[in-house]
Amino acid sequence: MDQIKALLDVPAVVTTLYALGLVLLAWLAYLLTNRVLLRVMRAVTRRTVWEWDDALVDAGVFRRLAWFVPLLVVHAGIGLLPHVPEAMVSGVRRVSMMLVVVFGLLAAAAALNALEALYQKTPYARQRSIKGYLQLVKIVLLVIGAIVIIAGLSDRSPWLLLSGLGAISAVLLLVFKDTILSLVASVQIASNDMLRVGDWISMPQFNADGDVIDIALHTVKVQNWDKTITTIPTWRLISDSYKNWRGMQDSGARRIKRALYLDAGSVRFLDGDERSRLRRFHLLDDYLVHKHEEIEQWNRTLGNSGKVPVNQRRLTNLGTFRAYALAYLKAHPQIRKDQTLMVRLLDPTPDGIPVELYCFTQTTVWAEYEGIQGDIFDHLLAILPEFSLAIFQHPSGRDMRAGLTGLNGAPAVDDTRR
Repeated sequence: MDQIKALLDVPAVVTTLYALGLVLLAWLAYLLTNRVLLRVMRAVTRRTVWEWDDALVDAGVFRRLAWFVPLLVVHAGIGLLPHVPEAMVSGVRRVSMMLVVVFGLLAAAAALNALEALYQKTPYARQRSIKGYLQLVKIVLLVIGAIVIIAGLSDRSPWLLLSGLGAISAVLLLVFKDTILSLVASVQIASNDMLRVGDWISMPQFNADGDVIDIALHTVKVQNWDKTITTIPTWRLISDSYKNWRGMQDSGARRIKRALYLDAGSVRFLDGDERSRLRRFHLLDDYLVHKHEEIEQWNRTLGNSGKVPVNQRRLTNLGTFRAYALAYLKAHPQIRKDQTLMVRLLDPTPDGIPVELYCFTQTTVWAEYEGIQGDIFDHLLAILPEFSLAIFQHPSGRDMRAGLTGLNGAPAVDDTRR
């Protein structure tokens, strides 16, 4: 006992014991707030009809605020310790208050995350993304918090530090160059409604072709159709061009713009038997009757010259095929009749005569669109021999064999009728 009393008379021992007691008290205060009060609060928030309190709990706002209690216990109790120099008391209090600022900033950042989570559940989230603005607020809070912490630890006024920022403004502009550019880009994107989460965009210079899944302050994430993710700097969406397919999706129609390349050597006039044979096509009956009357009337105006075939207007297999393709598109149930619909000839090329189909489907779903387009071209390719037309293709091994067989005396195989 005498030894214990002797130890208690030593100032250093007494200070150490009081310090351990203060640490134990701070730890108990943390357990009380983090293990008891937070659990009670979590149970209460789960029973309310509001969503904002659940979002704050899930984001960890109160878990970070719980650190205030032990830090304030240390801040208040350090002055009660005996034999502690005033400089140490002041230093511990400054550090504890700076830690309060740190956890306050973390709680504020968590509250912003909760705000974003609540906004994502609203219908406005697909039209406007606020993630970039919230990230900007976090950066501002981080800068302000850093200034306050440095000023508190150095026992200087924050305004003194702010006055010195003017001298290093050029360095700050260089460091935050991307942030400033991204901020301006985010404002322009949001104000002009240029991009939304869920939009399908194509940006070949970044190999991006897919849906926008995230719009942040510095980056925009695009999930490509092969499920890879391309990250694009936000400011590049203002400086560079890209294609947004939202207009197509909103219209409910998707364009078909594809050509069949026909062999120019298969184009010719139709004779009477072929015209009669083609009249069995229901889609061509009205066209052939009307065109025959128009041509006959034209040729009668030529007088005796109209009796010479070279002077006459006559139906061609190519023109009749174009009329059939147009009628087929107009009768197709999956093609929009209120949009542009035409079949046109393009300039002849070394690869044949392009006959282009220009129309819009009634769906924008990719798989359905490809199915409709495939069915249309399957049918037109299969029906071409009825018009004595052939698709142009470069000579293949089969063509070479057929030609060599003909040179050897055997009859060459005509594949155009198959």
